[in-house]
Amino acid sequence: MTSPEKLTVALVQQSNSTSAEQNIAKSVAGIREAADKGAKLVVLQELHRSLYFCQTEDVDVFDLAETIPGPSSNALGELAKELNIVIVASLFEKRATGLYHNTAVVLEKDGSIAGKYRKMHIPDDPGFYEKFYFTPGDIGFEPIQTSVGKLGVLVCWDQWFPEAARLMAMAGAEILIYPTAIGWDPNDDIAEQTRQKDAWVISQRAHAVANGVPVISCNRVGHENDPSTQSDGIAFWGNSFIAGPQGEMLGEANNTNEQVLVVEIDQKRSENVRRIWPFLRDRRIDHYKDLTKIYRD
Repeated sequence: MTSPEKLTVALVQQSNSTSAEQNIAKSVAGIREAADKGAKLVVLQELHRSLYFCQTEDVDVFDLAETIPGPSSNALGELAKELNIVIVASLFEKRATGLYHNTAVVLEKDGSIAGKYRKMHIPDDPGFYEKFYFTPGDIGFEPIQTSVGKLGVLVCWDQWFPEAARLMAMAGAEILIYPTAIGWDPNDDIAEQTRQKDAWVISQRAHAVANGVPVISCNRVGHENDPSTQSDGIAFWGNSFIAGPQGEMLGEANNTNEQVLVVEIDQKRSENVRRIWPFLRDRRIDHYKDLTKIYRD
């Protein structure tokens, strides 16, 4: 399958509420807006159907999970077919009772499921108690072939790990994609908030540089309360962005508003960048064996 040299891509940065219907309506409206502006690939944020429920541990939340294929993937597949686009969605997957994943699913423009990725790195931090809900992925770091190219789809916490990006690139990924839900503790001062956000951006731009491919990072925006009231919740910082193969910013959303960001990426340029900066050629894999260790004691 030949990838287009020029590809218009988009991401939908939105705030969320307790109403799944309202959240889905926002996502669909954003997808339609992106398609109207010429996007052929549209990326949604992490767990876009609901609030970010991992602020607390609550067994009732498992009722939000659904199968893939299932209602959401079917509806988004129909939308992808109607608009003749590829959609990257992020769902709380019920694989079996007691077995759940944080899963990104890619809907092809004919409405079919091109593939899915189950989040591999699962955080467990105050306000981000994901290990309670999600089993680590078992599909591995495998790009998904689509009509718009080979997509290296990862999810949120994965974006901090260069190994994940590298393995996707080594398998032929032409774009790295990160549906995300990350934000500030409202009690952190501005300096700390800035450091955190800048680190997040730098890390992902570095993946673009090191692998010579564009990066699409779609984050949510807006404050979400902690249901347990033990904290002041999370202020999701938005700042969704699309970077080119040298880490250059092609488009960036702000940290306060819902936005649909549409950008044209030049895949031919990615090819040229890889020729000029041949990092894959010069890797010394004969000396990297210790990377399979947790730590070099």
